[in-house]
Amino acid sequence: MKTFAIAFSLLLATPVLASTATHEVAGIAWQKGDVAAAFALAKSSNKPLFLYWGANWCPPCNQVKATIFNRQEFIERSRAFIPVYIDGDSPGAQKLGSQFKVRGYPTMILFKPDGTELTRLPGEVDAERYLQTLTLGLSAARPVKATLAAALRDGKSLAGDEWRLLADYSWDTDEAQLVPDRKLAETLLKLAAAVPKTQPEVGARLQLKALAAAATAETPPALDKAAGLATVQRVLADPRLARANFDVLVNYAADIATLLAAPKSPERAPLLAAWNKALQQLAVDRSLSTTDRLGAVTAQVALAKQAGNAALPPALLKQVRERVAEADQQTSNGYERQSVISTAAYTLTEAGLIGESDALLQAELKRSHSPYYFMLSLASNAKKRGDKAAALNWYEQAYQKSEGPATRLQWGSSYISALIELAPQDEARIEKATLAVLAEVAATQNAFYERNRRSLEKIVAKLHAWNQDKQHQAVVQRSLGQLGGICAKLPAKDAQKPICQGLLKSA
Repeated sequence: MKTFAIAFSLLLATPVLASTATHEVAGIAWQKGDVAAAFALAKSSNKPLFLYWGANWCPPCNQVKATIFNRQEFIERSRAFIPVYIDGDSPGAQKLGSQFKVRGYPTMILFKPDGTELTRLPGEVDAERYLQTLTLGLSAARPVKATLAAALRDGKSLAGDEWRLLADYSWDTDEAQLVPDRKLAETLLKLAAAVPKTQPEVGARLQLKALAAAATAETPPALDKAAGLATVQRVLADPRLARANFDVLVNYAADIATLLAAPKSPERAPLLAAWNKALQQLAVDRSLSTTDRLGAVTAQVALAKQAGNAALPPALLKQVRERVAEADQQTSNGYERQSVISTAAYTLTEAGLIGESDALLQAELKRSHSPYYFMLSLASNAKKRGDKAAALNWYEQAYQKSEGPATRLQWGSSYISALIELAPQDEARIEKATLAVLAEVAATQNAFYERNRRSLEKIVAKLHAWNQDKQHQAVVQRSLGQLGGICAKLPAKDAQKPICQGLLKSA
């Protein structure tokens, strides 16, 4: 994928968000209004622009707010750039998401004063590493796209900081700006091989990211598994290296372990033992956030489940309960709780402690600023228990309580999908939910861009699959008829019109 530069002429046509004022939030002069004006200000003041794309309910976004944006170091550095916040539920936000090629929450991008994208910042690392990457991005001599091209040519012209910037680039939110998804693992492997021997830590990090990409790719590239295994074992054996790469070791533990060591292979047991040892150290490392320490426990659960035992070891279950209780009791910040409780409930569920996960989630409904997010987790838990009625009740409540047009469309899509999966015979309820969601679409500005579009694609695909035997033809025709009416009302020159018509054709 190609990094894009934003032409000033395009910025003049950029949608205006809810307010045109500059907001002071936690000491940061966030621009929450006219995005075009923010880029114009960056150009006129010769300052970089920092774009943050997020949502109120999103746990990782709340984690960033609680651990990075509130730090004095970040607040002070924000004076060197123009900080812009785009909430995914703001009017025009999803069209902006399409323009800037941002999808997942959170995505954070640095732009040069002229609007050229410099780099995408990682949201999964700790505050110290994040601030280091931010500093490297602000002082970068060239955009990361040019740095990547130079690295792939021969790498000899790259400075050490440029290699570090590549190693900490947010490949997870790249959205194929630099590399097509199908070539990501292969590209990262090439980068890792090209890193100078004088920077072994950078090489190890790129190798780990390459392994994570390969392990989660639809078609993994050819790779030297012995070399990959050696790198992983070296990182796991060194507490300092393990801490520096905790995000990869925690988030991709089971994936990479399976990629490198097949079940019953001689490499399997030693690898899992070394990985668990490193995770146990990370789970009690107070330099990590509460969410990240819980993530280390979640990874231990994932590895234990891979071992094929009928039940998790009692010692691990005890650790899960203790870590979750500690996190719940010690986390008072509202932003941080949105992240911590989400991770804690997931960990309990993965450990088979669904009842305890339910209790934690239900208690949080009264405290959370976005309780509808946790209702989806309660729905998922009920589904795992086989309680279809309770699951559908929670999916419905989550949709009804959700806030913001993009969020309501996403939650409505989840509710419709759950109805079709769990109660396919209930035509009346499915039709009622579908028509209600589409009625909101008709009243939503930019309803066919980015996350909105994907939610609608999901609804149409589910309806099509449900009606493959033509047993629900009348309901589907009425639903698609309502969507067709929305398409018909869009102006002929509206870029959304062909998107809407494409949805109808796909059905």
